[in-house]
Amino acid sequence: MSVDGGAASAGVTDEGRDAMADQIGIHKAEGAWVVRAGGAVIAESRNALELVEGDLAPVIYFPRADVAMAFLERSDSRTTCPHKGEASYYTLHAKSYDIPDAAWSYESPAEGMEKIAGHLAFHADKVTVEQL
Repeated sequence: MSVDGGAASAGVTDEGRDAMADQIGIHKAEGAWVVRAGGAVIAESRNALELVEGDLAPVIYFPRADVAMAFLERSDSRTTCPHKGEASYYTLHAKSYDIPDAAWSYESPAEGMEKIAGHLAFHADKVTVEQL
């Protein structure tokens, strides 16, 4: 899994943005997926989505209903992707420590990205994201 490549890219032309938007695919992720952190299962789903963006590693988005939201607290962090819109971030409260901005969500995604509304993705370098 990869960190969201969604931050606005400096120096990218509108034509370049349009070309990248055409390279974004969202489809149902095969099988069951899980997120683990601090010895706890944070999310588990058979209804996850896989977002593929150009040459970046695929990112798994979990339906909010399949995420233990009690472990997450919205942070003040925000980023903007020219293709997906504004991302809101969440700090994960694990058993004995916090993981700042471990997850993100596009609450009101850009046109064409509506499938990821109501879903959260997790930074694979901060938590374990794996297919069961």
